[in-house]
Amino acid sequence: MAERQDSRAPECAEGADGLGRSLLRRLSQAREIYEGIYVAPYRSAIHREYLHQRDLFLLLGFADLLGIMNPMAFYTLEFYPKLIEQFHEWHLRMGMPQAPAGGFRCC
Repeated sequence: MAERQDSRAPECAEGADGLGRSLLRRLSQAREIYEGIYVAPYRSAIHREYLHQRDLFLLLGFADLLGIMNPMAFYTLEFYPKLIEQFHEWHLRMGMPQAPAGGFRCC
């Protein structure tokens, strides 16, 4: 009898594994439906707000280049290496064809 129980154990494990996969697939489908109903209509508004917040952050980070006093300049220095890649896109999006004078040249 011990052999029978041992031979059944892998079958039960496979059945539980298959049930787990089925549950994960159904949860994934439910998440896609949820995103389609609740998130998709607002995705563009969320992205637009994200861009607005990022532009404001870049303005505060590079305020001294634009001649605006920045009391947090010391604390924003560590962000410059990461933000310098986005600076060119930002100043073009803000309507400045050239980078502001007095800083570094990106164009």
